[in-house]
Amino acid sequence: MVERGWRRIGPHPAIAAWARSAHEAGQIVLATSAEPWRCGGTWFVGVDALPNTPDGSIGSTPFPWEALPLAPEPLHRAQLSVIRPGYPQPSPEETPAAFAFRRDRDAAHLDGLLPIGPDKRRMVKEPHAWILGLPLNRTGASPLTVWEGSHEILRAALLAALTPHPPETWGEIDLTVPYQQARREVFASCRRIELIAMPGEATLLHRLTLHGVAAWKPLDEAPAEGRMIAYLRPQLRSVSDWLTNP
Repeated sequence: MVERGWRRIGPHPAIAAWARSAHEAGQIVLATSAEPWRCGGTWFVGVDALPNTPDGSIGSTPFPWEALPLAPEPLHRAQLSVIRPGYPQPSPEETPAAFAFRRDRDAAHLDGLLPIGPDKRRMVKEPHAWILGLPLNRTGASPLTVWEGSHEILRAALLAALTPHPPETWGEIDLTVPYQQARREVFASCRRIELIAMPGEATLLHRLTLHGVAAWKPLDEAPAEGRMIAYLRPQLRSVSDWLTNP
């Protein structure tokens, strides 16, 4: 589906129309939400924050399936990710090492591989089908970053770690060590790309692509609300599908 691990789509009028409606809804979310901003007040995570229906529409604006190389399927409420100037800042929720990784490595991560338990061991708990980003306002600040080709390195490493176990147990296996080793290989061998996109465009990531968010640069500019992107990540039925499907 995404040979390099990422793809930019558009511009397309149907994507632009949805982005306008989502931006309007996002402004209301930011004005009324009690969710605290993370990273020293510079990141509104906004999981499930947008009021889209399962068919993806917001109000009377349909989801732009016709502009996307994706089959329509039921969708969760979209994440509303908003970044403000100065991102990231230290915060009590992160250790100094975690903050440095966020600042210097874009907090690069693999979606669905969650930190579990007090020791934050990495396990596959949310096997997503794909990751779709829909920019809601015009800015190049703090863009999505991807490591091109990283999905195949991560696939090989995680499959090697999980294959000795029955597939029905794969969501319970600690993948911390092979994941960290594969991530180091990705940093050493894959090209980091800043995926700047505007309303009317979309960014589609292979579900196994390592990605993150770039730090806000001194000359970056954005509208008053900050940089706004909506993200959708529908889930697959199993970890086996997550790793073995194209």
